[in-house]
Order: sequence, then C-alpha cells, then structure tokens
Amino acid sequence: MKLNELQGTPGSKKARMRVGRGIGSGKGKTCGRGHKGQKSRTGVAIKGFEGGQMPLYQRLPKRGFHNPGRKNLATVNLHTIQHAIDSKVLDAGKTIDALALVKAGLIKRTAHGVRLLGQGEIKTKAVFKINGASKSAIAAVEKAGGKVEFLPEPKKIERKTAI
Repeated sequence: MKLNELQGTPGSKKARMRVGRGIGSGKGKTCGRGHKGQKSRTGVAIKGFEGGQMPLYQRLPKRGFHNPGRKNLATVNLHTIQHAIDSKVLDAGKTIDALALVKAGLIKRTAHGVRLLGQGEIKTKAVFKINGASKSAIAAVEKAGGKVEFLPEPKKIERKTAI
C-alpha cells in the first residue's frame, strides 16, 4: 500500500450541503433558516438571551464567598506516595518536592504548591519539602522517621500609588 492509495472508510466523509442554489435542491431560497426574524440573519449569538426576560443565571441567588486570593494547592495522600516509593517511581532517598511528584506522575501540575494529606500510611523514611500538610500527615511521616519541611510563602509585591 502506498500513501497515494490511502482512502477513508466508505461513508466516513459526507459532502457538505450547498445552500441557496435553487428550490429544487431542497435548501434553496431561505437556506433552511425559515422566514425573517433574528435567527435567519447572520452573526447572531443569543445563547443565554431569554427575550428580554431576566436570564436564569441572573435570577438565581448567589451564595457564599469567592476568595480571589485563594491558593490552589495540588493534594497528594500518603498511601499514594508509599505506593510510588514501593514501585520505584519515587526515590525516598532524595528530598520529595513538587518537581519530584510531577516527574513521578502523582500530580499533573504544581499550581500554587503541594499539600500533603494523611490518608493511608507511610512506612518509608522520607524528607518532604512542600507548601502545606495536615497534622495527621506530619505525624505519620515523623512516626516513620521522616521529616516535613515547609517552603516559605512568596512575598507579595506592594504597589505604590502615584499621588
């Protein structure tokens, strides 16, 4: 078989309908858009529009507080780390930090840092350099002979306003 002999499976490619080519084509005159009105015109985007009525997303009550300064920490549990160490994906001899966890495939991205959670147990002695951890996770790591070190928070840049 050669590249120039390749073909798609029969019926996989459908020819596009040419509209506005006479009434005999079945899509002539109004091109399947009906008669007049806003939707028959071009450039209309009315997804959330309800004809002047207050839209549903504005009628519903808003609740709670949205913190704009919230830190989005990637979370990882102790049993996940123990499993990675047992399967030799993660090296317990080296410091376990955000970059090591990404390379091991335990988290996709670091976001604003990593938080260690205490679900499961850890039997291997390991040193963690992370942004946060639960009390149970710290206790379990120290019980196994390891240590949890916290990274300092990045300093906020203060903006000076011109007077």
